[in-house]
Amino acid sequence: MGKGKTRYTCQNCGFTSIRWLGQCSDCGKWNSMQEEAVKTTLKSAPGNIAKVCPISDIAREEDYRIPSTLRELDRVLGGGIVPGSLILVGGDPGIGKSTLLLQVAAGLARGAPVLYVSGEESPAQISMRGQRVGALSNNLKVLASRDLMGIEQAVEEVKPKLLVIDSIQTMVHPDISSLPGSVSQIREVGAFFLEIGKDNELPVFLVGHVTKEGQLAGPKLLEHLVDCVLYFEGDQHYSFRIIRCVKNRFGSVNEIGVFQMEEAGLVEVPNPSEIFIAERPRGAPGSAVLTSVEGSRPLLVEVQALVSPTSFGQPQRMSSGVDRRRVSMLLAVLEKKAGMQLGFHDVYVNVAGGLTLSEPAADLSILTAIASSFTSKALPEDVALCGEVGLTGEIRGVPHLGERINEAEKMGFKKFYLPLVARGKVREQGIKLVYVESIGELLNLLF
Repeated sequence: MGKGKTRYTCQNCGFTSIRWLGQCSDCGKWNSMQEEAVKTTLKSAPGNIAKVCPISDIAREEDYRIPSTLRELDRVLGGGIVPGSLILVGGDPGIGKSTLLLQVAAGLARGAPVLYVSGEESPAQISMRGQRVGALSNNLKVLASRDLMGIEQAVEEVKPKLLVIDSIQTMVHPDISSLPGSVSQIREVGAFFLEIGKDNELPVFLVGHVTKEGQLAGPKLLEHLVDCVLYFEGDQHYSFRIIRCVKNRFGSVNEIGVFQMEEAGLVEVPNPSEIFIAERPRGAPGSAVLTSVEGSRPLLVEVQALVSPTSFGQPQRMSSGVDRRRVSMLLAVLEKKAGMQLGFHDVYVNVAGGLTLSEPAADLSILTAIASSFTSKALPEDVALCGEVGLTGEIRGVPHLGERINEAEKMGFKKFYLPLVARGKVREQGIKLVYVESIGELLNLLF
């Protein structure tokens, strides 16, 4: 590309055009095209060209990881922080991203220097939060700057064990003329910190903003660029916070870590099942306990349902924590296969504790909670369920049944309803296993 050329880049999806467009032809967003200078492409010198070598000749390093001092975070990362890795942490404003990383930085600062860079807060504001969460340490170095050259110089001086950037949307690359947070800025800033991390074997945490749709702001290239993507989830009206891994080059994905937000910061929850069902009502219709699995972690979750005659012409269908379309499908199955006339009833479904369930194994507990509320008959207190429900009313198998059963038994449940297809595949120990083939059979046994 020649010098002095410009192009127009969509700030929503990264699409480029040689002329300005009122609407992006790729994502359809209006007024998102912004003019940016085109960088000159330089040819590599002959001596700088990388050499090709067989993979068998490459020296392999041991799987060394740095403990983050938070076991729940280590679980999500696959056992700890890998040196030289680039980790992107996203979440809603005020969910606790900065608090979490400040606690991690303070924990690692007990043995080596750590550099915390903020482009949004002053050093005094960071110090106030650090005092609140007990993160004051001489080894925890704070830098309030948006300039990449200044950050690079600070890394050379401090030689930290960990680098935290809060947030990547505020950093400014000197060679890019666009505003901070633009597609070009985020792309170049991400590549800059990737080079720093790999060259110095320095793990880097990047805080990322999210859009109103819940997606990480900036180009999708940023998520492809980093080694690990973590989403910090939770409802601000609840004290629970969940870290969910959606990408990890050094471990499994879909792992979760559970924290509780308190006045002194985030506190780990080693046994989430006990917390989520602690306030479960006894003998109340419309409540069912599900054994869910997030990654490799089984959780006991309470699913609540309320069915009442509608007061309007159109019945209401509302849900919190589960997909509303999935609930509508289960209502149709109940009407067709179990004879429950729900067409003139309002149906509300809620997952207690602010959790979000996406796995099909939650079908059986959702359906049972709705049937319990409709018939005004409560389930026994020592019953747990799991299973996927098909459109013909059959109950289909789900994975990780052994872990689900063990978790229910550990929490004191005496009876577990599961799909018939699992007969002979799991061992019955201290909990009674009841195999069911269809929802008609299940409802007859329960009610």
